[in-house]
Amino acid sequence: MEIRARDAAVPFETADGSTIRSLLDRSNAPVANHSLAEATIEAGTATTRHHHRIAEEIYYLVEGSGTMELDGERRSVSAGDAILIPPGAWHQITADAGTRIRLLCSCSPPYSHDDVHFA
Repeated sequence: MEIRARDAAVPFETADGSTIRSLLDRSNAPVANHSLAEATIEAGTATTRHHHRIAEEIYYLVEGSGTMELDGERRSVSAGDAILIPPGAWHQITADAGTRIRLLCSCSPPYSHDDVHFA
């Protein structure tokens, strides 16, 4: 059985500008097909627009609100929303002023720095 406490996961900044806590992935568990991380985007800031050639992602917002951009379409998002990001889809999430976003990010196959591509 693999159990990882959120507070034991050391946060780090990713290439897209979000702060990540890797909860379960290939670096800390015998994960084969997906990964789970918690990401934080500070109030009024955004991730860098990017895509993943291989990974499919799901974002689940647990705190905050903002704007999600997916292949040029923009929608307001808030806590309780789940967002599907298909492989190859350009995306960016921006936190509203005055509120940070905290989200869970599930990737299949597991997240890899090599699969993050910028314009």
